[in-house]
Amino acid sequence: MDDTSQKIIDAAMHCIREKGYAATTTREIAGRAGVNECTLFRKFKSKKEIILQGVSQAEWRANITPDAFSRVEWDLQADLEMFLRTYMDRMTADFVKLSIGLRAPQIYEETAPHIMKVPQVFLTALTDYLNRMCEKGKVPEQDFGSLALTIFSTAFGYTFLNASFGKKLTDVEKEDYIKNSVQVLINGIMHG
Repeated sequence: MDDTSQKIIDAAMHCIREKGYAATTTREIAGRAGVNECTLFRKFKSKKEIILQGVSQAEWRANITPDAFSRVEWDLQADLEMFLRTYMDRMTADFVKLSIGLRAPQIYEETAPHIMKVPQVFLTALTDYLNRMCEKGKVPEQDFGSLALTIFSTAFGYTFLNASFGKKLTDVEKEDYIKNSVQVLINGIMHG
């Protein structure tokens, strides 16, 4: 990919994050990229093509891969805190806003598989971890797919609300939220 094309993609993704897909124009993308619209259309057929190129790039996907969750200690509290913290550190407000912008009906069918990669990685890694903890006799057997979804929802909910409202909704700090949530989750897992 040449520098001009990358500048156009980066400009488009910034615009989508700030205004959403429908409100972003190719003129605005071109201006932000420092090129004219003719150059934009020589590089890409449409705004949609630019966005689809962007969502396929790792830098526009919060960098959440299976390796992100590989630092397990086989200690339920420490590991659940690591899962939540890793997700919440990488899924910044900017990525949440971009994800929302990528859900426009005009492009959602094509962007959904890219958007779902982050939750899929989290859910797979956590389900595998919980199964291994059960094999080690450290947690009782249960529906680990549902449990992983519950834990993911805990991280997602805080991240989404924080990105949407900042401190206007709650002043609970991220670390306090992680520690308190993990305590509740452990109680449910072990005594459920």
